[in-house]
Amino acid sequence: MSTQSKPQPAASDEAGSRPGEENQPSRNPFVRFLRVLGPGLVTGAADDDPSGIATYAQAGATYSNGLLWTVPVTLPMMMAVQEICDRTALATGDSFGKLIRRKFRKGARIAIIVLVVALIVANCLNLSADLMAIGQGMELIHAGPAPLWSAIAGVGIAVALMAGSFEWIGRIFKWLCLALLVYVGVLFVAHVKWGDVLLGLVGGQFRFTPAYFGLAVAVFGTTISPYMFFWQTAQRIEEGRDEKLKGEHAPALSDRSRGGAKRRLRSGRVDVFTGMVFSVLIMFAIIAATAATLGAHHKTVTSAAEAAKALEPIAGTWAGALFAIGFIGSGILAVPVLAASGSAGLAALLDKKWGLDKSPKKAPIFYLLLGVGIVAGTILAIFVSNPIQLLVLSALVNGIAAGPFLVIMMLIGRDRRIMGKYRNGWLSQTIGWIATVVMCIGGAYGIWYTIAGG
Repeated sequence: MSTQSKPQPAASDEAGSRPGEENQPSRNPFVRFLRVLGPGLVTGAADDDPSGIATYAQAGATYSNGLLWTVPVTLPMMMAVQEICDRTALATGDSFGKLIRRKFRKGARIAIIVLVVALIVANCLNLSADLMAIGQGMELIHAGPAPLWSAIAGVGIAVALMAGSFEWIGRIFKWLCLALLVYVGVLFVAHVKWGDVLLGLVGGQFRFTPAYFGLAVAVFGTTISPYMFFWQTAQRIEEGRDEKLKGEHAPALSDRSRGGAKRRLRSGRVDVFTGMVFSVLIMFAIIAATAATLGAHHKTVTSAAEAAKALEPIAGTWAGALFAIGFIGSGILAVPVLAASGSAGLAALLDKKWGLDKSPKKAPIFYLLLGVGIVAGTILAIFVSNPIQLLVLSALVNGIAAGPFLVIMMLIGRDRRIMGKYRNGWLSQTIGWIATVVMCIGGAYGIWYTIAGG
């Protein structure tokens, strides 16, 4: 077939390949698997940003393996929630923000816009803390002062997002995910007591104290965050636009052949489930490694940088350096995800064009929100010395917003008018609502615990 001919939907659906690749399917199953990976993997990896890493390290240092039960509990909820997000985008060709606009009337949309604006503010605080962590990580490996590297990272990420194509950015995101694998290496350097780990996984070290429940809520909050819903659908839509099957719009599953739609849905699930397993694997490695080192020596930490520094005298210089490299890479990945997710959501809600595949001239509102978020975050990262206050405020806003956004997503996923035959089945509906109830209760407790001074 000539490269000038119109791409066939079924061919382009195969493993989510890019334009120009649909006629060259690989016979290697591993290569096909790598081509499937995209928004799900990036979302899962971005979930393990420096603030999340600090939370997991604090869990391991404070309660040893006592919070490891959150690993098997959060995994199915994350898989269900992100699969619903992904399926809504694939089925409709619309992002979460656009689907909210389709589902709700003007009055409800105004209330949701307020929530999205609050989410953007929380994301800005979070990405500021992540930029600080990048700078601190560079300082820990003796590359220079932290504020300088925070500024370089912020400016570099902003320029890359403004100037780079989505395909180029997407490929960089995939490779950055590999940085998190260093935590698996730390796990094997840390002399872990696996019997104690198993006891923690099954809840054998559960404690009934307000502080324990407060940290458990923080772990849940950092694994199921509202920005993940917006980013998952936004990147999937940009990936769909890149196929050029429907002009500048992402195709819905109904625009594809029956076989093509089935393959696309299957490849999306493989991507999401792989990303969520990857995310929880890193979560497990950090909690278990810090439990075996910092927890065993009763050291407390409040940031990823502190955890890396504290690891060195206990597990060796290599462990500290690996820990630092991991959160530098995760920070570089998480900052654009945090900035772009809320910006894409608000722009779509306002019925404005958005997307990293579009130029700033074609999507001015989206890039304005994106630029303001990164610039504000960079300024805070340079001039604020303690990121913990930023993270507490960010976690509080996310705790308030997570429950309502999950309710919104579940209502969209079950809507026959929007989703057609791809609406939630009984399993997605059950686990999704369990996750919604858990996050609503956890968010309410987190707010009370924060206000009470915990």
